[in-house]
Formats: sequence, structure tokens, C-alpha cells
Amino acid sequence: MKKLINFTLIAIASLAVACHKDAALTKLQPVAFTGPLTSSTTNVDISPADTASTVITFNWPAVVYPYKAHVTYTLQVDLPTDTVGATPWSNAVNVTVGSDVLTKAYKGSDFNALAIQAGIGANDTGKLVVRVQAYQDRNAYSKAITISVITYKAAVVVPPFNAGYPILYLPGDYQSWLPNAIVPSAFGTAAAPTAGVYPAATSANIYEGYIYEPSGGTYQFKFTNAPDWNHITYGDSGTPGLLSPTSTTNLALPGAGLYEVSANPVTLAWTYTLTTWAIIGDATPNGWNTETEMTFVPSKMAYTIKLNMLKSGSFKFRANNAWVIDFGINGTTNRIQYADNPVFGSNPINNMTVPADGSYTITLYLGDPNDYYYTAVLN
Repeated sequence: MKKLINFTLIAIASLAVACHKDAALTKLQPVAFTGPLTSSTTNVDISPADTASTVITFNWPAVVYPYKAHVTYTLQVDLPTDTVGATPWSNAVNVTVGSDVLTKAYKGSDFNALAIQAGIGANDTGKLVVRVQAYQDRNAYSKAITISVITYKAAVVVPPFNAGYPILYLPGDYQSWLPNAIVPSAFGTAAAPTAGVYPAATSANIYEGYIYEPSGGTYQFKFTNAPDWNHITYGDSGTPGLLSPTSTTNLALPGAGLYEVSANPVTLAWTYTLTTWAIIGDATPNGWNTETEMTFVPSKMAYTIKLNMLKSGSFKFRANNAWVIDFGINGTTNRIQYADNPVFGSNPINNMTVPADGSYTITLYLGDPNDYYYTAVLN
């Protein structure tokens, strides 16, 4: 009996050893992106004029998994501060690109909305961090890239005629005399008919805005109080500086350029001033004694410049190398306003500043009389 027990124990032990030798551990093969995520640009300055244009394209290589099956790719977009810490990327905006798709292009309006959703404010500047997630039976992630972005605010919805918000329009030779046409440089293709002049001070019946006249035209235009020719149109009265609501004679500007125009439908007074814009202040290399000229970009109705700025100083925008038309900033709303203007008088408001020393791209947008604004992006 004892021998039988010993043989049985030996047999069991041998079987256990044999089973142990035959077992094999399954190990997942590593998967990874074989190359970097790339973008067509790392600086995206979006304006309403870019609504239907491609502003950025992302591309990445395929991730090869052990099994031949479709791979789903997702673009993850977040603020840099949200990609570190205990729960990195937990606030990311996830955009499913699709199965086996290795590229994603964005039009201006879509990327603007994405940037705002990710956490950059409208009419603001900031940085986005972008990576790609691949998934089949497990996730793989590309290395992240950083994109500098300037957003714009959603287009102003223009109320219809007589809706309680007075508007003047500026049909002219520069836009084929179409009072109901869309002028992309002013508000974007989804908003304002013509280059609308909005009331800057309704109580005083003052309308003010900017109109760009390209070279080669007649530089003629009219004011209308509706986006058609069936209501009041204001033409040349024959007396300089005065409109006529019955005249068939067009108004005319002296040549090409960006003009500030104003009109008062009650007194029938109107003005125009050809403008070029510059930046000035002790935040700029030239200080308060010499301004630095900016470059006009017609498609954005904006002046822009790249230069080194100092955090310890401040600056303003001014027109025509004089303290006659210039912008400061309202300390309450942080929106720019005229500090000096012949139409509205003087307004003692603050200067603008930058948050840190460095090279900045600074842009002054003059396309929306309801919302003149500027951006300062650290290069």
C-alpha cells in the first residue's frame, strides 16, 4: 500500500511538471506611431474672411496592429495646461476622424469653433496642443504638437430693416453697387450686407465705420438705410460735407485706401478721412516719440505688424502719425475704444500692454464698427 501511494505521488508530480513546461504566456506586441503628427502650419490667425478656406491640415502615419483590421483615429485637442497633472488630456476635445483615415483638414469657421470649444476665448489668442489617438484593441498616441491660434468672434447677426437697430449701408463701385451684397472683409460671408456703417452713438445720430477702396475704380458710393434701392439713399448734395436724401449724384472718395467715414442722417453731415495706422508707445522699440508703421491686409480689414515688445511699457494705435484718431482700451470691458476722434471727441482711457517681453504679431481689426479689436500673439 505504501508503494502504491509513493508511485501515485510521483505520477502527480511528474504531470504537474509536464504541464508547467507546456504552458506559454501570451504577450501583447507593442504598437506605436511610426512617425510624427504634422500640421501645415503652427500659427493660425483666423478671421471671418477664412470661413470657407482651409486654414490648417493635420497628417499622421498609420499605426500597424498585429491583427489586420480597421484602425480608428481620433484627433485630441486641449489647452497645454490640461495635458499635465494627475488627469492629463481629460478635458480634451475628441474629434473622431474615421477608420484608416490619416489626415484632417479644417476650414476657418470649423477650426475657430474647435479652438473656442477647447478653451480659447472668442477674439482671443492662445495655444492648442494636438495629438492623435489610434485604437483597434488598445490605444496608441502620437507625440503632441502645439498650435498658436487667433480666434474671431461669431459673425454679428444683422437685424432686418426697421427692426429697431438703425443701420447704414455703403453700396459702391468697389463692390459692384449691390446694397444687399456680402462683403467678406467686413463681417464674413455669413453676416453683414455691404460694408455696413453701424451707429457709434445712436443718441447723436452718428454712424461711423471703415470702407476700403481698392485702386482702379471710380471710388464712388452712396449711403442707404436699407439693403436695397427702395428706401432712402443719400447722395451728393453739391455742398461739400453735406448729404442729400434725394440726390442721384454719387458720393466720391479721392482715391484708393482705407477710409474712416461718418454720417448723420438728421443733420446730413458726413466726413471721410484716409487712414494709415501705426503702433506707438514705450512698449515698442521706438518709444513714444516715433511710431512704427503697420501693414494693411485688405482681406481682413486689418493692420498688422511683428515686433519686439516690453511688458514694462504700454502702447496705443494711432492713425496718420498724429494724436487725432487713436485707440486706447476701456479698463472696464477691456475692449479698445477711440481715445481721440474728430467725430466723437476725446476719451481719456488706458493704454494697452503685453503680458511678457518678446516678439509679438499685433493685429488691429477695423472691419466691424460694433467691435473694433486687436490681438497680440507671442511668436
